[in-house]
Amino acid sequence: MQTVARVDALRQQIKQWREDKLSIAFVPTMGNLHQGHLSLVNKARQLADKVVVSVFVNPLQFDDKNDLSAYPRTLAADVEKLESVACDLLFTPTADIIYPNGMEGQTIITVPGMDDKLCGQARPGHFDGVATVVAKLFNLVQADIAVFGEKDYQQLLLIKKMVTDLNIPVQILGADTHREQNGLAMSSRNQYLTAPQRQQAALLYQTLLAVKKKIEQGEHDFVTLEQAAFDDLKQSGFSPDYVDIRRADDLDRAKPDDRAFRILVAARLGNARLIDNIACNLA
Repeated sequence: MQTVARVDALRQQIKQWREDKLSIAFVPTMGNLHQGHLSLVNKARQLADKVVVSVFVNPLQFDDKNDLSAYPRTLAADVEKLESVACDLLFTPTADIIYPNGMEGQTIITVPGMDDKLCGQARPGHFDGVATVVAKLFNLVQADIAVFGEKDYQQLLLIKKMVTDLNIPVQILGADTHREQNGLAMSSRNQYLTAPQRQQAALLYQTLLAVKKKIEQGEHDFVTLEQAAFDDLKQSGFSPDYVDIRRADDLDRAKPDDRAFRILVAARLGNARLIDNIACNLA
């Protein structure tokens, strides 16, 4: 596996692959890689001749400086894991490379319809930072395909909309959420949890499954279902931001006659803010 930090080195390799008529798949990450990330790389490997992974902790998407400084950085371990799944190129830019003129003067991309709900409401400016850095990475890597996990479902839809709206020539594919044995969605933030909290955190997935079952059984009072799940999590020791039932295609408020839903949750437990979601499709 080749590792590069400079833009010119990245572009030189991409140019060579293009001249050799090789297809490229891209997996952007913030590092601290786990099996969920590696599953994205494995999917990318099935879809293209070459796989590029980026590791960049993007300061533009953090609304809390303490959260940014505490975010785990484990590059040596990340390299070993990526080598184990035959990644071809690892791009590890610094903030000075991604934002050479500083973040204050950086052109910002705002994706309308995604930044004012759910995590967009809970974390102002977060999705502007995500959209901006992902657009920059797409322009740098120039991949044919980019793979994102469905755990960050709102982020996935935001990136799909941005690519469509800005005519960026990359195909965006989602991959199933990778879970621990107890159902907890794999996340770099899980390491903020104590061992007992990791077991407790499995309640998030169980809550989503319970809401899904009720919808499938014909309950369509979504506000009541959301509030009951919210209250259950609170009583179980979580500090929930939301439990929402949304339309799957655009995350607008779900209506009883909709057929494809996403049930989404965000909640704090100890030092971690956890998110999860599942699909609910009615025949």
